[in-house]
Amino acid sequence: MHQWNIRVISDSLGETGEQVVHAMMKQFPSIRYHVVRYPGVISEEQIDNILLFLEEGEIVISTIVLEELRNYLLEQASTQNIHVFDILGGPLMQFEGVFGIKAVMKPGANRELDTDYFSKIAAIEFTVKYDDGKDPRGIPMADVTLVGVSRTSKTPTSMYLANKGYKVVNIPMVPEIEAPKELFTSDPKRIIGLIIDPDKLNAIREERLRSLGIEGGSTYAQDERIRKELVYAKGIMKKIGCEVLDVSNSTIEGTAGEIVKILNRNFPGNPKNDYIEF
Repeated sequence: MHQWNIRVISDSLGETGEQVVHAMMKQFPSIRYHVVRYPGVISEEQIDNILLFLEEGEIVISTIVLEELRNYLLEQASTQNIHVFDILGGPLMQFEGVFGIKAVMKPGANRELDTDYFSKIAAIEFTVKYDDGKDPRGIPMADVTLVGVSRTSKTPTSMYLANKGYKVVNIPMVPEIEAPKELFTSDPKRIIGLIIDPDKLNAIREERLRSLGIEGGSTYAQDERIRKELVYAKGIMKKIGCEVLDVSNSTIEGTAGEIVKILNRNFPGNPKNDYIEF
């Protein structure tokens, strides 16, 4: 089967263009493709060198900010019958029309080390430090604490939120281990329980064991053990008085989005929540 090489040409890192490609190609599941990034393109000479290696009919995604360079790419590519999709040019001009001012047209502006950037780094460091119940003393300092049994995606959801600037603690619920006292003395509005259908959890845990080369014999994936853990976890959540999310059929992004909605509802006006998009 033919594989499409989709080229991303950017004056920054090209991450935005690649993300757009992957999002669009989800709608064409039968098409095989490979993304090739060309970052740091800031001259006509660089564009000429890239186009030398492209074939007629290829696809290029451009996230070049500078108008003259964008136009040069479009002109040169058209002579080779190369399809260029400029995903910044059109929207930038439309935004200029709405705002009534010119865009600064500064390449790599979204990569500048501003306050939001350092806040995000601090959130990630915090979340890693307090991951998987390493230190419950982080609970009172967290923007949100996630509690749930093993394999309810606490860690990946925590890291997703951390990348959005949230300081997250996650605490595993295990019947043999006493729940940390901080869960009962901290604001329950900042604690969210994650539950899951027992059959779904059984399938997830069995797959996890297989990936580790463990076939059968472990109580980790047994129905009785799973139901015991879930009953225990739900009891703790009820005692805390926190909100509970069922993640049985939810993606990490979907769960994170629901958590942000809860935080927005519990803490209206928090500027951090205003800039979170899923």
